[in-house]
Amino acid sequence: MSTTTAPTSSSAATARAVLDAAFPAGLGAFLDGRTVTGSGEAITLTAAATGEPFATYADPGTEGANAILESSVAGATTWGEMNGFERAAILRNVSRAVEAHAEELAILESATTGKPIRDARVEAAKVAEMFGYYAGWADKLTGQTIPVPGPWHTYTERVPWGVVVAITPWNAPLFTAGWNSAAPLAAGNAVIIKPSEFTPASTIRLAQLAHEAGLPDGVFNVAAGLGQTVGAALTSDRRVGKVSFIGSVPTGRRVAVAAAQAGIPALLELGGKSANIVFADADLERAADGAIAAIFSGAGQSCVAGSRLLVERSVHAQFVELVADRAARLRVGDPLRADTEVGPIITAQQFATVTSLIEVGMNDGGRRVTGGTLPDALADSALARGHWVMPTLLDGVTPQNRLETTEVFGPVVGADAFDTEAEAIARANNTNFGLAGAVWTSDVSRAHHVARQVKAGTFWINSYKTIHVAVPFGGFGDSGHGRSSGPGVLDEYTQTKAIWVPTRAAGAPFPSLSY
Repeated sequence: MSTTTAPTSSSAATARAVLDAAFPAGLGAFLDGRTVTGSGEAITLTAAATGEPFATYADPGTEGANAILESSVAGATTWGEMNGFERAAILRNVSRAVEAHAEELAILESATTGKPIRDARVEAAKVAEMFGYYAGWADKLTGQTIPVPGPWHTYTERVPWGVVVAITPWNAPLFTAGWNSAAPLAAGNAVIIKPSEFTPASTIRLAQLAHEAGLPDGVFNVAAGLGQTVGAALTSDRRVGKVSFIGSVPTGRRVAVAAAQAGIPALLELGGKSANIVFADADLERAADGAIAAIFSGAGQSCVAGSRLLVERSVHAQFVELVADRAARLRVGDPLRADTEVGPIITAQQFATVTSLIEVGMNDGGRRVTGGTLPDALADSALARGHWVMPTLLDGVTPQNRLETTEVFGPVVGADAFDTEAEAIARANNTNFGLAGAVWTSDVSRAHHVARQVKAGTFWINSYKTIHVAVPFGGFGDSGHGRSSGPGVLDEYTQTKAIWVPTRAAGAPFPSLSY
């Protein structure tokens, strides 16, 4: 990819130019170190900032999925036969390659998805960190020696599944491609990433860089295409050892059922409707900053978004005003501008969903405090037809409001007041989701009590939205099962084999065989 300086503005032409620089032969599936164009249904990519189409590519279909699987099965054999020290050295090279090409990846991500370039740069750096972190584990996957009765030397080994299929979403394609490939690769598996058909470019480029850094053919493939064709084929084929999925609850359940029917285990990271709880004794200025980051970073297109703002009644009005003031000051605009803080909704379908859910929230009694019309700088520009939703705060979102339990996946937060700690905890748990949450208070005992009582896989105290590859991440209930990061995820991507060795000759198994 030759583009190393960010273009000055987003458009279909810009996205096309960046894409052409990265993939002169066009988009397609990535297998055995090369890009292979499909022959199925045409898929159109759209610039989120302008609503314009900028590229098409062809779905690989079931035939393409089979070719990718054949490549990955061979790659799994090659990679699995290498020792952990060899794999660790290559993964460190991948980390360095991503770091060296971080600006290129960030530009590609921003231009083709509409993610603000400032966010894309952070995420590219995080991907380099992911590969570096798991490179450090690749040569440390040890078994155990287990004492048992009798003349036995008994030990265990951790064996890779073989081929891991990771289905990743459109909201953070580069980040989730790294998140879902570094750990299984460190464990000795070959990986097939099936990115969203709307945002495949940065994932393909990541796979190219990994291959150039030393990953053998077939070890990191990308199945760019439709879920109903290539995705369905990959998640129901017995050549796959394990499936991981990041996305919505309905799709995740369909994937898990299809995989289970084929006898394939699945790791699921699904949605959230996370509560951000603010007590009157909190540092309200700091909590307001946290509330803004919780919901409006990434334009709310985040599974851990703090989309429910529960505020103690005595400071509720004051706090809503603090949040509204900050929301009004956010810089919404061209994703490729370095000072843009909030970009567009990435897909047209999700844009329609978000706007309709804002109306639902208002019809159910929510009062719009911020949001609404586009600023003149957007409305009078070439970006006017983009998928723009202004940072929206609805107050009075009670338990009877459908937004209390419905994931919006956009820059929309519903606020309401509470009177007691018990009420706040009950409201936080009034959902089938259980991914994340936070509490803001100066009372240390209360902070730990609330953190313990709220049903969430990740919970922050006086902060919000920090995650790291070294820390376990995952949810309860409808937010999925299993953990997708931290040292423990290596258990997800290996199976334990027990080996028994006699330390002295055994006697006859039956008396009649004694001599």
